[in-house]
Amino acid sequence: MTATPNESAVVVGASGGVGAALADAVRASGRFASVHALSRSGTGLDLADETSIAAAAAAVATGPAPTLILVATGVLHSGYEPERSYRTLDPEHMQRDYRINTIGPALVAKHFAPLMPRDRRGVFAALSARVGSIGDNRLGGWHSYRASKAALNMVLRNLSIELARTHPLAVVAGLHPGTVNTSLSAPFQRGVRADRLFTPEYSAASMFAVLDGLDPRDSGGVFAWDGARIPE
Repeated sequence: MTATPNESAVVVGASGGVGAALADAVRASGRFASVHALSRSGTGLDLADETSIAAAAAAVATGPAPTLILVATGVLHSGYEPERSYRTLDPEHMQRDYRINTIGPALVAKHFAPLMPRDRRGVFAALSARVGSIGDNRLGGWHSYRASKAALNMVLRNLSIELARTHPLAVVAGLHPGTVNTSLSAPFQRGVRADRLFTPEYSAASMFAVLDGLDPRDSGGVFAWDGARIPE
């Protein structure tokens, strides 16, 4: 497939397991004149630092307009164990999860979404999680992670409504990658069926295919790797 000379793609979090696989899948598609693989370790984009996000967006703005923006970041443990009970709630833990899982992607939208063209299809997507669904929650626990992903889903819904006014062909979506064999899920893989523990490459290819099938009527929803819409 020939790359479109006036279109680019952006992958935020491209140094992580799923993020790197998504960046590879986007490059392999051959659809984009350029692919911006952004991360804290690689390019200095830090989700906790709005200045770095704005600087990255300004750099992208000098080239072809991005018609695909993927936020492939997230934090689950890394210093904190997911809470099994409200009795173990810790404000620092909650603030950390909201900062990375909710506020960071929201700030990426703030600075990158305006770069999308208004006259053609564009996609803004962020990695969410099934456990962020309020309607699908039957087990409780994991308070900070669940709440931060639920808040992310609301950010995406709000963005879809506002962006539709200026970018009528835009699609905004949350993506549930499934249980992927990465460091994020490593402590929680016990009991996961072998056929439901995905490689980053499989998950990335599946989510990329899901995005291909979405149109503006789907904007604001959260979708699993198999295309199923996750309850709100």
